[in-house]
Amino acid sequence: MTSLSHPSRRHFLSTLALAATAARAQETKRNFPPMRLITKGPGFHWFGYYDKLQFSPDNRFVLSNKVTFEHRSPTADDVIEVGMVDLHEGDKWIPLGKTKAWCWQQGCMLQWIPGTESKIIWNDREKDKFVSHIMDVKTGEKHTLPTPVYALSPNGREAVSCDFSRVADCRPGYGYAGFRDPFFDDMAPEQTGVTHVNLETGESKLIISHKKLSQTGEIIENHPDSKHHAYHLLVGPDGKRFILLHRWTQPKGGHLTRLITANMDGSDLRIVIPNGYASHFIWRDATHILSQAKGWLGNNDWGDFLFADKDSGIVEEIGHGILDKGGHLTYLKNNEWILNDTYPQGVRRIQTPHLYQIATKKRIDLCEIFAPREYTGEWRVDNHPRSSRDERWVCIDAPDGSNGRQLHLIDIKGLLA
Repeated sequence: MTSLSHPSRRHFLSTLALAATAARAQETKRNFPPMRLITKGPGFHWFGYYDKLQFSPDNRFVLSNKVTFEHRSPTADDVIEVGMVDLHEGDKWIPLGKTKAWCWQQGCMLQWIPGTESKIIWNDREKDKFVSHIMDVKTGEKHTLPTPVYALSPNGREAVSCDFSRVADCRPGYGYAGFRDPFFDDMAPEQTGVTHVNLETGESKLIISHKKLSQTGEIIENHPDSKHHAYHLLVGPDGKRFILLHRWTQPKGGHLTRLITANMDGSDLRIVIPNGYASHFIWRDATHILSQAKGWLGNNDWGDFLFADKDSGIVEEIGHGILDKGGHLTYLKNNEWILNDTYPQGVRRIQTPHLYQIATKKRIDLCEIFAPREYTGEWRVDNHPRSSRDERWVCIDAPDGSNGRQLHLIDIKGLLA
């Protein structure tokens, strides 16, 4: 048999390598768990953040926002629809209401109310104020509270909230259009900050002011024109304390961040991450928080760190080099697993929701999502993976070609072994 010449041999080997790469890619694709679209046009669908209850208690209905446009900031006149998908009836879309108080990253805080079978809540804007609506999706009964909400307590009777107008000014993409911050020129107003909301009466009370945050503990790079604001709130699993991110802007752009916890009445502030570098987080239990942070335990890069709920409460780094250090985190299966995702990576801009088993350091990628370049900045589509109550399903927001952002459902049955 005649041997191949050098050019022919190189071509032959290159062809083999490409075929092997394609085979591995196909094998990887086949190994992904089943995934399907559960929303479709006309219109674009997404839910928003990862730390809200999207699935109904019986896992039949999946909440979603619906919008008629993409690739620009919301205006005060933009109205979106809120509704739910019936997974038992061919993914039927069921409209429930509308809102003029929303953003791309977190929607309108649409979520099921803990401890109820069929009640949901979402934010809206009426006349000269932001409000929230509570609806029973079985009866259609609805009533309105005179204040918006951010994070609900597991008891379903109280919530914490923030100043969405100030957030819109300081961190575009997370607040709401419609009202200008009345304290726009005040770097740390005493009149606004974090509020406590009684979901039964609608009463709202300021519990931590922006001024108090600006005067609590040592604040690095706190300049005369640094604007202080608080958001990214999350109540702990026992309902006794909540997390807030305290952020202050920098003269050349951007911001620094502290992670702080407090009692539900705003007392006993603890600066868990004081160094100005904190990001996505989740409660592991009532006394520990998993957060993305920077500059801890000899790691000068960002990573996923476990903190105790106390001042400078560092414990350990989790999943170094395996668990993505920029994703959105949720604990599953009695805190043995972590559900997470990635931002678009590489020239192909691939997002990869994944599971991570803490004890074995095993990572399971759930799918690969292509994120077109027009999904960027404020109107990007983060996957924000959210689990069903029985941990059988994961729902993500993701672009679907010309169909735009839509909800995808991933079946993770048997993976949390």
